[in-house]
Amino acid sequence: PAPAGLLGDPEPEEAVSDDSSRHGGRVRGFPHERGNWATHVYLPYIAQEEFLELLELLASRARSYVPSLAAMEEFHLSLSQCVVLRYHWIEPFVRSLRERLAAFHRFFCVADQVKVYTNQNKTRTFIGLEVSAGHFQLLELVSEVDGVLKEFDLPTFYKDPSFHISLAWCVGDLSGRLEGQCLRELQDIVDGFEDSAFLLRIQWEEIRCKSGNKYFSFPLR
Repeated sequence: PAPAGLLGDPEPEEAVSDDSSRHGGRVRGFPHERGNWATHVYLPYIAQEEFLELLELLASRARSYVPSLAAMEEFHLSLSQCVVLRYHWIEPFVRSLRERLAAFHRFFCVADQVKVYTNQNKTRTFIGLEVSAGHFQLLELVSEVDGVLKEFDLPTFYKDPSFHISLAWCVGDLSGRLEGQCLRELQDIVDGFEDSAFLLRIQWEEIRCKSGNKYFSFPLR
């Protein structure tokens, strides 16, 4: 069922600020427009203490190359791009997602390959852990999510996705500083981290959809 905040309110206005200085210099991928809700489908990852220890080691080493690098505070693996959804589409969009995802079971992935990413407009650079096992199951999920996006004439996911969990980010395209020697050092840290093989074998238990300030959960069987 839809959260109470979504019911009975014809079109609440999402709390919005386009002042990039209030968001660490981040720039919106598209301008805010009343009635348009930024929407994203993803697998949430709840970090354990050991994962945060590994993250601190990686971020500390990477900051010797890019001092402005900031560690992520929440972690996820994307199953869609961030798309614009009209308010009155949210309920049918979530209902269609729930129907398409109902048959999926819990599964494991291994995310142990350090990789550098930039967003499409090159305004941010990320360090992430790319999935090296579990790719097929993720593609099956994306196929169903893409089916819902097509119903609403929204952009589907990337053609050859590099599934990953973002760990840290900075403003601008600084991929040149992070690739090469820095990337090799970060991979060495991951490979040498105690119990990393166990730590980075992740069981996914639910899918989430975030639309504006609304969250919807789709538990895997």
